[in-house]
Amino acid sequence: MSALTKPWLLLPPQWAHDLSPLALPLYALLHGRKTPHWKSFTWRDLHFANPLGIAGGVDKNADNLRSWWNLGCGFVEVGTVTPLPQNPNPGKILDRDVSLKAMWNKMGFPSHGADEAFYNLAYYAPDYRTPVFVNIGKNRYTPNNQAVQDYLTLVDKFRPFADVFVVNISSPNTKGLRDLQNKENLRDLLAPIVDRVSHFEPTPVLVKLSPDMSEEVLAETVLHCQEIGVDGFVLTNTTLYRPEGCKFPAEGGLSGAPLKELSRRALKVAVESLGKKREGLLLVSVGGVLTPEDVFERLQMGADLVQIYTALVFHGPGFFHEVARRYNDGR
Repeated sequence: MSALTKPWLLLPPQWAHDLSPLALPLYALLHGRKTPHWKSFTWRDLHFANPLGIAGGVDKNADNLRSWWNLGCGFVEVGTVTPLPQNPNPGKILDRDVSLKAMWNKMGFPSHGADEAFYNLAYYAPDYRTPVFVNIGKNRYTPNNQAVQDYLTLVDKFRPFADVFVVNISSPNTKGLRDLQNKENLRDLLAPIVDRVSHFEPTPVLVKLSPDMSEEVLAETVLHCQEIGVDGFVLTNTTLYRPEGCKFPAEGGLSGAPLKELSRRALKVAVESLGKKREGLLLVSVGGVLTPEDVFERLQMGADLVQIYTALVFHGPGFFHEVARRYNDGR
């Protein structure tokens, strides 16, 4: 792939990341079209014109929803949102490797905070064109034994505007966060969230899990979450795995091509372990989805929805319409 055809690849990764929210509206204005309809379906009264959307972390504060809709998303996920504003982790937080088709980040839930994301969603709310998922996480310095209060605060705040909540307990970039995935912690965290949303017009709750669990532990975790009453899963977050020749530090999460097989494995394990219990649940596959063929494969494997992040870096925001074109051409 030539960086000359993707000018943002000529920029340092952090510059490209910081400038993309400014360039995106212009790109969407010049290249935006109606939301493409392909493999449309309805789940829990939410209609998805197509099953491809942006992953959490792409639009952290819900700044550019209209642009994503114009670019062809079938749904959008905003966040991770934290109750209070917080800066990224100190030091270098972002890098890319074009030869590996990989992205590395050590961001740690940088967020303008719940108030700003709430304001942005309220602005867009009268004109939602797709379902909107809100990815929620705890603040960095909230201890795990108090984390549920952060999540409940966000559920209460965003209930008017969230079509789906995604409970993020799997980022490798917030110290101790993944401990919330342990069986002894899951019920204490998730049961109050499920109970809280059930008191109102129910909002589905998905759990975003790590790709770094063993197959046995992942299967147990999925079944335990299902028993608690969650409505589905986002599979998966970034990985601590490093392929041979990888230049990135051991800390921080890796996405892109090196995550592909781990993400595929997680989807396969979830489908097989749930079996008939899968009925009514939503499975979202994300990680290593870099081509239209990757999107179609995840759907064939049993995913209801597919998300991208790194594909936007290496292929650009025209990816959504390209996938739609390829799907419709192949029918």
